[in-house]
Amino acid sequence: MAGHGAQEHPHGADRLCAAGDRVYSRAVRRGRVSRRDAEPVPCLLELALLHPDPDDMDWLVPTSPQEVMTRLLRGVYDEVSASQRRVGSAVEAFEWYAGLGGRAAPPAGTEGTAIRVLDGLSRIQAAMDEATQACTAEVLTVQPGGIRREAELSEGLHRALALRGRGVRMRDLYTHVARHGQGLLNYLELMGDAVEARTLDEVIDRLILFDRTVAFVPANTDRTMALELRHPALVAYLVTVFERLWRLAIPLTAPLPDTGIEGISHREQSIAALLAEGHQDAVIAERLGISVRTARAHIARLSETLGAASRTQLGVRIAQVGLDGSPRSTPAPVTLPDRGFPTAR
Repeated sequence: MAGHGAQEHPHGADRLCAAGDRVYSRAVRRGRVSRRDAEPVPCLLELALLHPDPDDMDWLVPTSPQEVMTRLLRGVYDEVSASQRRVGSAVEAFEWYAGLGGRAAPPAGTEGTAIRVLDGLSRIQAAMDEATQACTAEVLTVQPGGIRREAELSEGLHRALALRGRGVRMRDLYTHVARHGQGLLNYLELMGDAVEARTLDEVIDRLILFDRTVAFVPANTDRTMALELRHPALVAYLVTVFERLWRLAIPLTAPLPDTGIEGISHREQSIAALLAEGHQDAVIAERLGISVRTARAHIARLSETLGAASRTQLGVRIAQVGLDGSPRSTPAPVTLPDRGFPTAR
């Protein structure tokens, strides 16, 4: 019976099957249950939730719920204790292996150089210059943030000009906000056909790829550290990410698409989508490359346009008009209330 029950009722006392739930509950309410009624659920006997009545073997009496709870808690405690012991053993083993690794020199030609940590702006700059000099065909970059500062663009201009002189093609991804920076427009005019730029509502963190063989990504939030990646699988993955974003992006020479909702700008549509995801003002500002103050101004204007008197109501109205990215609940038009680290260049 034990084997048969285990096959049909593969569960523990913490989650009974529906049949076991009914029989055990009835046994607790009535004080006992007939052995015949319990035959379809042998799991209750296997889990010691029912046991024979010593006064009448044709009946089964239930183990009290309090005792079952105590048993379950004891089992959890034993599992946690066992896990703690395994963690302790793993830590000891790690320390032992780490000690061996510290005494052994890494063999030549291993993947230790496939990922290099660059600590400090000077080291990052030197590595970028080296990659620029070795580049012969293509540079792909993702430039997050908002309007690019003149100083930031000028900082890497010498690298960009050197690349253009060797016939290297460059493709850059920016946020839509960057369209409003005159410095970027001047830079692109200077570079001519050597650079193609597109924009998205938001992009990933900074990424620079040279000839699809070496990539640079930030290693901390203030971008004073970077990772130089030369592992083929990692670089290929980052190239794939870039290409997919590139296909979604809008050429800088093309206008941004209309939202289709009167009175709501493309920027406010992007903010509405992030609000629908539950992001706070600071996160929205960072992802769209604008200041928190600007983000709040857009949120206030969005609330006014949609006739929302609170943040909660704004979320409802965003969903109603389809600004959250989901299909609208009705095809009829919604009537809005009248308003009163160093870069590659």
